[in-house]
Amino acid sequence: MTETSIRTRFAPSPTGMFHVGGARSALFNWALAQQSPGGRMVLRVEDTDAARNKPEWTDGIVRAMSWLGISAEDPAFEGPYFQSEYAGKHRETAQELHTKGRAYYCDCTREQVQERRDNPNLGYDGFCRDRGLEPGPGRALRFRVPDEGPTVVDDRIRGRVEFDHASIEDFVIARADGSPLFVLANVVDDVEMRITHVIRGEEHLSNTPKQQLLWEALGLQPPVWAHLPVIVNEQRKKLSKRRDKVALESYQEEGFLPEAMVNYLMLLGWAPGDDREIMPWSEMVPLFDIADVNSSSAFFDEKKLRAFNGDYIRSLETADFIERCEPWVTMTGEEAPWPPENFDRDVFAQVAPLAQSRVAVLSEIVPNVDFLFLDEPETEEKSWKKAMKPGIGTPMLEAALERFSDESLSWETDTLKAATEEAGAELGLKLGKAQAPVRVAVTGRTVGLPLFESLELLGRERTVARVASALAKARAEEAEADLSEG
Repeated sequence: MTETSIRTRFAPSPTGMFHVGGARSALFNWALAQQSPGGRMVLRVEDTDAARNKPEWTDGIVRAMSWLGISAEDPAFEGPYFQSEYAGKHRETAQELHTKGRAYYCDCTREQVQERRDNPNLGYDGFCRDRGLEPGPGRALRFRVPDEGPTVVDDRIRGRVEFDHASIEDFVIARADGSPLFVLANVVDDVEMRITHVIRGEEHLSNTPKQQLLWEALGLQPPVWAHLPVIVNEQRKKLSKRRDKVALESYQEEGFLPEAMVNYLMLLGWAPGDDREIMPWSEMVPLFDIADVNSSSAFFDEKKLRAFNGDYIRSLETADFIERCEPWVTMTGEEAPWPPENFDRDVFAQVAPLAQSRVAVLSEIVPNVDFLFLDEPETEEKSWKKAMKPGIGTPMLEAALERFSDESLSWETDTLKAATEEAGAELGLKLGKAQAPVRVAVTGRTVGLPLFESLELLGRERTVARVASALAKARAEEAEADLSEG
């Protein structure tokens, strides 16, 4: 690796499930690192707040990143490192800044600071700057912000951003017990890990002038800054885990493909510039330029994501689609969609191409094919009422039962369709309305896979049994209705 190689970092503070905004930041850092010969992306877990960090949350982030294709096996990946491992260097750097005169000890309490200011929102007033205090109980270490000039942050996304020093108080970099605050630890870690580019969310922009001042006080060149636009929901409010679906794991469990999620997240604030949206990672990486990222908020449109995912599913080879459906169709235990012993891999392989063109997420495979593996279909009440309208449902089931029971009828898609169409015509029904009662009787729903292909796979015996059962139910309901009217 050369000295000019790009080194980015993704530095989450795990407090739960992996946020899609964090996933977007990780991908942007990963893309930039992969563009540079010898480039690296460092995963650094900011775990100094022991009460808020749990090992399982860190493990979850590593698994989620691996699902996105950011793998620890890739030479461009480093980590995970843990911020707590650098505590000694954090303390050492704090003392270095004190020795240089760039930091001083302060024993002011919050109440004392507020008493000295007419406006408590103005912050610390520099009272202890020249008191020459030594370390001691109740004495925090504050950074001495220069009196002159603004700090100018050259942001690759937002351009030149100025921060007047009059609006930056002498901020605390270490507590009285010597433990560093985030602002110092973050800089020290970036220095130690030779980070060249800091790409992170817009909410961190306000920390940047303080961090840049620390870099400069240490006599070092700050990294390239780039602050990504906030991700918002359809109400244009920042995505929140309290009200929005933001956990990457939730999308994974629902059956979104990682390549579709990667593609979509990369377009939250950036576009390749050629009007294409569906694009594999290998083509996005060489086109990605952090300077092309838009500073305006990015709308996380789940409907569009589902459309992306549907496109990716339809582009899969059938064998690949079947393999990816495995977690849903082979579940056991209480979550199993059907008795595991009922599942027939050969039948599923035959029905898979029909389902592949209709599902937007992999979990939708279950309601599309469950009728094949259940002893009895799970009939939706709404679908039943819609299909079994008076004068249509019962007569159509009677006609279908008669034809399907005829052993001379070859059990193939075309002949099944013709028989149903013929039965409907005798009742004055077009095929669309004629097949609805049959579909509900067999699958339990009014919408699903092509009916006649489904009947062929289900077989004559099971189809006839289900139509007969539905007919008996329809007749019983009619008889009950007649009694209530009488």
